[in-house]
Amino acid sequence: MVGSRAYSLYHRYSDRKGSLPRGSAGRRLTASPRRPRLTARTPAAHALLELIALSRAQFDAPNEGEILRLAMDHIVAAGPYSAEAGYLKVGGDLVPSPWNGRTHALAVGRRVRELAGQDGNVTVAGRPWCRALGLRGPGVLLGYLVVTSRSRPTKAERSLLAMLVRHTAAALSVAFAHRRQREDALELHRLKEERTVLQRKLISVVAELGYERAVHALLADAAASGGGEEAVTRALHGLTGLPALVEDRFGRLRSWTGPGRPVPYPEPDPARQDDMLHAVARQAGPVRIGDRLITLIRPHGEILGVLALVDTRDEADEHTVLALGHAATSLALELTHLRNLAEVELRLHCELADDLLTGTDEPSAYARSEAAGHDLHGSHYVVVVQWSNRTADDSFAQTVGRAAAAVGMRSLLTRRSDHVVLITGDRPHARALYEALARENGTRSGTIGVSAPCDAVNAIPHHYQEAQRALDVRRHSRERYGTSFFDELGFYRILGPGSGHQELETFVQEWLGQLIDYDSRHHATMVETLSRYFDCGGNYDETADSLSIHRSTLRYRLQRIRDISGHDLANVEDRLNLQVATRVWKIVLGGPG
Repeated sequence: MVGSRAYSLYHRYSDRKGSLPRGSAGRRLTASPRRPRLTARTPAAHALLELIALSRAQFDAPNEGEILRLAMDHIVAAGPYSAEAGYLKVGGDLVPSPWNGRTHALAVGRRVRELAGQDGNVTVAGRPWCRALGLRGPGVLLGYLVVTSRSRPTKAERSLLAMLVRHTAAALSVAFAHRRQREDALELHRLKEERTVLQRKLISVVAELGYERAVHALLADAAASGGGEEAVTRALHGLTGLPALVEDRFGRLRSWTGPGRPVPYPEPDPARQDDMLHAVARQAGPVRIGDRLITLIRPHGEILGVLALVDTRDEADEHTVLALGHAATSLALELTHLRNLAEVELRLHCELADDLLTGTDEPSAYARSEAAGHDLHGSHYVVVVQWSNRTADDSFAQTVGRAAAAVGMRSLLTRRSDHVVLITGDRPHARALYEALARENGTRSGTIGVSAPCDAVNAIPHHYQEAQRALDVRRHSRERYGTSFFDELGFYRILGPGSGHQELETFVQEWLGQLIDYDSRHHATMVETLSRYFDCGGNYDETADSLSIHRSTLRYRLQRIRDISGHDLANVEDRLNLQVATRVWKIVLGGPG
């Protein structure tokens, strides 16, 4: 078989015009100069000597292409012949020689291929005799030599031509054999080199497996020791020499082992944290972000936290990556266990929260809250959460619980048919819980309602209604998604079903309480002045006439009202709430009485 190198070598000598040694006969071949010159007494004997010299030159030729060129150049040694074309078998195809004639190249080539390895006649214009002669080795076709003659060759000339063809085929066979031998030697060398590389890789793999088993055993022991996340980060720091840390999915630090811990630890940016989680989740392994090598802790697709190594000098290698991966696996098991415990605790909290929302006695509530690890003493808030793409099932309740814990809310949690309820000891931040839940749920289409502060256990059911009203007002407003606080609703808190005398009194006290107390202490009429001002549509002259006072006196009283109440009459929201409060004070609550 002739490979691609045979083909390139075949064409390497396409521009060579070398010939056999020349004697007194011009292009005729002579014997080797090292031996005594043979004297040919007949033309046949002389032709035979030239063919012998040609054969020697062919066996000394550097490649197959040169062998075929010599045969084509010196075909005249066999008789009145011309070499019309030559072909070599390369890669299963007959490749024409660069020295072929161009006039009938396509037609000759097509005819040669039709012969399919057999000798046969070829038609060439102006040549009465033309034959395609196969150059054959042992059981294989090596090429073709297409020979023409202007006259029909004699028997002796055909015999000499057959000898030239046999010698050329023999030289080609030897050249092909030498090439195969060289290629086989190169292939054998390549295989030996490949085997050596594979052996080295096998040794390396065995060593890596031993290291991997040791790392796995060390981190598994750390996870089983009961030391939690700190035990795992301590083991990872010992293996890599780099500071190791664990954050929750919101970017808050849970554990740090090693030097360089920032104090205080920076507060996470929710948007940047979310972008980072998505960037790492898209990759198959750890991702370098800044000076940290980060991987996610997510046992079943859900992200439970972030494990990172601080690598300021970019020293991490494949062993570091291996240790980081095993540490993430160990932490996934640890955090999953902690989450299962949290689910049990959540069920206990749900039972207590259900009883608090429907009403229960204080001694029992305090005892059960203490057993559940929640301090029910002090002020509490009721928080109602609803999300458009989530049903209020256990999964959503757990999501709300995680988000609340992540933003630092100490709470009891339960769920209702279409919302989740939190009873928390801290006033929720205006945006923190909403943003955390938006990240958890992948959408911002959620609403949160927060009650006014509650100072007594038996008042929790009433404040639950406040939170629901805040949620309902928000859902029916222009900006229906976000957080609403009951004590910021203004006069909307007294609208809708469920509002009663207590809500009216609370609303009036909030907006007019300072003025009512001032009037009581100083026997003044600030509230009445404000009410008359609104009744007159804010007209100074009409208001002054109705109160039988001077315009400047009215201006002075209005300024005092601003100072005492802390509300600005120029603010549209304050003005509306003050006007509603004066109407409720005057009509529903009976005015000064």
